[in-house]
Amino acid sequence: MERLAAAAIIDAQGRVTGWSEGARLLTGHAAHEVVGRPAGDLLAGYVPAGALAARTGTVVLRHRDGHPVELTLTACPVLGADGAPAGHVVTAEPPGTRVAAQAFEQASMSMSVFDLRQHYLRSNSAACRTMGVPEESLLGRFVLETMGDAGDSQGFVSHLRQVAETGRPVRYESTEAPAPNGAHAWSIEMWPLHDGSGELTAVALAAFDSSEQYWARRRLALLNEAATGIGTTLDVVRTAEELVELLVPQYADFASVDLLDWVLGDDEPPMISDGGVVLRRVAHGSTRAGNPGAAVNLGETEVYLPLSPPARALREGRAVLGQAGEPTFDDWLAERNARSPEGRQFREHVHSMIAVPLRARGTTLGVAVCVRAAHPDSYAPDDAVLAEELASRAAVCVDNARRFARERSTAHALQHSLLPRGLPRQAAVDVAHRYLPCGSLAGIGGDWFDVIPLSGSRVALVVGDVVGHGIRSSATMGRLRTAVRTLADVDLPPDELLTHLDDLVTHLASDDSGGEVAELGATCLYAVYDPVSRRLCMAAAGHPAPALVLPGDAPEFVPMTAGPPLGVGGLPFEATEIQLPEGSVVALYTDGLVQGRDRDADRATDELRRALGAPADSLEALSDNVLKAVLPEQPTDDVALLLVRTRALGGDRVATWEVPPDPAQVAAFRQAATERLAAWGLEEMAFVTELVVSELVTNAIRYGEPPVQLRLIRDRALICEVSDASSTSPHMRRAQAYDEGGRGLLLVAQLTQRWGSRQTGGGKTIWAEQPLP
Repeated sequence: MERLAAAAIIDAQGRVTGWSEGARLLTGHAAHEVVGRPAGDLLAGYVPAGALAARTGTVVLRHRDGHPVELTLTACPVLGADGAPAGHVVTAEPPGTRVAAQAFEQASMSMSVFDLRQHYLRSNSAACRTMGVPEESLLGRFVLETMGDAGDSQGFVSHLRQVAETGRPVRYESTEAPAPNGAHAWSIEMWPLHDGSGELTAVALAAFDSSEQYWARRRLALLNEAATGIGTTLDVVRTAEELVELLVPQYADFASVDLLDWVLGDDEPPMISDGGVVLRRVAHGSTRAGNPGAAVNLGETEVYLPLSPPARALREGRAVLGQAGEPTFDDWLAERNARSPEGRQFREHVHSMIAVPLRARGTTLGVAVCVRAAHPDSYAPDDAVLAEELASRAAVCVDNARRFARERSTAHALQHSLLPRGLPRQAAVDVAHRYLPCGSLAGIGGDWFDVIPLSGSRVALVVGDVVGHGIRSSATMGRLRTAVRTLADVDLPPDELLTHLDDLVTHLASDDSGGEVAELGATCLYAVYDPVSRRLCMAAAGHPAPALVLPGDAPEFVPMTAGPPLGVGGLPFEATEIQLPEGSVVALYTDGLVQGRDRDADRATDELRRALGAPADSLEALSDNVLKAVLPEQPTDDVALLLVRTRALGGDRVATWEVPPDPAQVAAFRQAATERLAAWGLEEMAFVTELVVSELVTNAIRYGEPPVQLRLIRDRALICEVSDASSTSPHMRRAQAYDEGGRGLLLVAQLTQRWGSRQTGGGKTIWAEQPLP
């Protein structure tokens, strides 16, 4: 509620002739109680003579209820018609008015009052200090005349006009100065002023210098931005670039990141010497085009002298500030100017720099240098604290990227050493293979493939996948591949081999040293192809079925029942056997070819089917076509692809005889074998072959069960096979001097290159190989 003016009229004789309502409210005396009485009757004490002539002064009146009221009075003389004094008009300021004026004048924040056309009416001392001028030079002037182009002048005036036009208060924060004498952050509040009738008459303003709070928030925001903006990739150089992008222009006019050479390689960190330090530039950026502050090109090395700020930061492990005029700073700047004359003009304006080491997990990785030229404020200790925090976060990301690159390189080398470098020569199939490591952050996976020659010109085809990525997956893959090769050497059928492999994985998982197998899991597809019978037998442990392209037909996927992944245990594996014409193409692959986080597996499977059916000049070209058609640009998982085209060994290279269970017939089969060798042009192998046929056939007749079969195969070696219905395998032993038997298998082993036995569905087969001349 607005106070009414307190006024009284006193004539030349000192009597009260007029009394306002405000006077009544102030003193408690009504007009009829005062008018006509001497004014002195209202005083609580003596008033010196001539007090009214002093125009203004402080007096003490006595309130109607008796308590004193101290007032500041202002007297204005009233003249008669003849110009002689006829009395005074006396006005009184209400209690607290002067205190309010003092509060406005002495306020610590800038306060001003403007008329509705944005001209100054009042400004307190703080506002005058901010503007750098006395109040007298501001009064009556348009606000833009006093600000010029400094700071957010247009926005400042716009807000003043908004309050004057709408009559509603405005509160906002400006990061520019509402004055021409410095950069600050201000919290500004503007509100309307109304007179007693409610009419808008002026706009008041209060501005609080919130620079400290503003920059504290900016530093916190910069740290938050660093948490999300640095380390988005596990790439050392890109991480350094992200740090520079964060620093420029918010924190520096120019920034650079230099790393020690070992960070970019596989070496262990060396000790930081007390002499000059050699660093490699990996990232830099500037507020000006062309990076005029850079004295070193990206990828080049730079030697920092021992007393330079960057070398000191590396050696001392803390941020080092440098200001213009300091010897070390000036020497550093001069050396930069000498190395890069084209950027000299930029560096001549440099007034402050800060060098901060990149340290993570107790290891120094490099140094970041920040420079200010256009920025008006020099680096201060608070900036050093912020720089160290930013550098610490960036260093952890750089170290993570370095460790990832090193682990990925190690895993890649390990996997490369474990995968087959060159597939063995064999006559059963033509082979093409591809292995494509994924490009994701997870690293190298555990996919593998293998082609294993077996006895009887047969071949084993293997693809497997250890779930997971990294060195652990690669190591586990190597163990499983070795186990598969060992079990394949025993010549087990596919379903039995997977059963043994599943038991092995279960045992490894129960062992503390091999627990990673249980954590990662694995799948495998094992197939055996016989070029004589042209039959393909296969079994799978949680692995995708192979695709099959028969000559002249469209590609299809082999219908088969996949058992559980390796290590689950307790469930059987089922074998699937199919007859293949010569020239059939079988595609074995890992799930990374058709599956992915953002991929439609059915669509990828259809693309694989179409790609396999497209014409191709060779298996190698078909392999490339499949990968190009099916895979996205950035696969999220490793891919192993094994394509085989089947061959067949016809009657011209295979001879088979059914042997009656009569030892007297052995000589006839020796002769038959000799004649077949002559037909093949291998007469010089007849002597050894006769001995082998004689021994193996005799053992089958004597110790085996009918039916007995003899087969000769001319492939990359001469293979002699004898099969019978007994499942008992022979064992080689050393006969004593007077034993009548026991020397046959020893003789076979010494005369041939390899020999062995394998179980079949109807018994066993004993085989021996001789190298062709």
